[in-house]
Amino acid sequence: MWISKAEIKKLSDNIRKIIDGQSIDLRDNQEGVWGMLKNDIHTLAYHKKEQMEVLQEERTAMTDTLVNISHQIKTPLTSMMIMADLLENAPAEKQREFLSNIKAGLVRMEWFASALLKIAKLDAGAIEFGVDTIQSSELIELSLEPLQILLDIKNQTVNTTNELELNCDKRWTSEALTNLIKNASEASPENSDIYIEFGINPICRWISVTDSGTGIEKSKIYSVFKRFEGSYSDKGYGVGLPLALAIMRGQNGDIEIDGGGNGKGATFTLKFFR
Repeated sequence: MWISKAEIKKLSDNIRKIIDGQSIDLRDNQEGVWGMLKNDIHTLAYHKKEQMEVLQEERTAMTDTLVNISHQIKTPLTSMMIMADLLENAPAEKQREFLSNIKAGLVRMEWFASALLKIAKLDAGAIEFGVDTIQSSELIELSLEPLQILLDIKNQTVNTTNELELNCDKRWTSEALTNLIKNASEASPENSDIYIEFGINPICRWISVTDSGTGIEKSKIYSVFKRFEGSYSDKGYGVGLPLALAIMRGQNGDIEIDGGGNGKGATFTLKFFR
């Protein structure tokens, strides 16, 4: 098969255009080695373009994430720096208040950093979930341990009714349940109740957490699992619910939401599919 210099030059020019980012269709329906070469180059260029688009999307997502993290950290840090500057010349009562607020801010930031690390591990597929047999009462005890101070401050009571045996990763499921209870605490007023129920049906075993708040607007339900967006509180970071969802989906489970409203709080249900 004879190939002219003009055809070779045209192909070379088109390849340079593709390298420069232009979209050129090199496909050739003619039979023979020349047509096969042009088709293979077109396929290679198409895959290169796809990879570059994916890389750009990942860069954009990384930039957005870093901006969000920076914003979430900057606000409490600024507040703590102001209180630290005022601490020396403040009255004793104000000093105690400032120190308490600074300590609370540091605890929240420590939790934020820990949650981000866990989300990163889940995103990277670096977590292998085990299967433990655990009673619901033990799971609640593990989940409430990190929240006792928060619940005491708001004088909130966690009520449970029944007992159920679950097969799940004990450590990670308690982490997910902790985040749901924390979310319910933030949504509920002081001196209120949080309700936890367990159940089983032909499809799954489930754990539900219901707060005593005003519910979630339908328009906002779909954003509660978006990172940095779904927090009930201005002191929240919007990573607890996304972390809980990632944990459940890592165990072939899911989280279902009933937004409540009309005097009823929102209900978040962990579902463990059979």
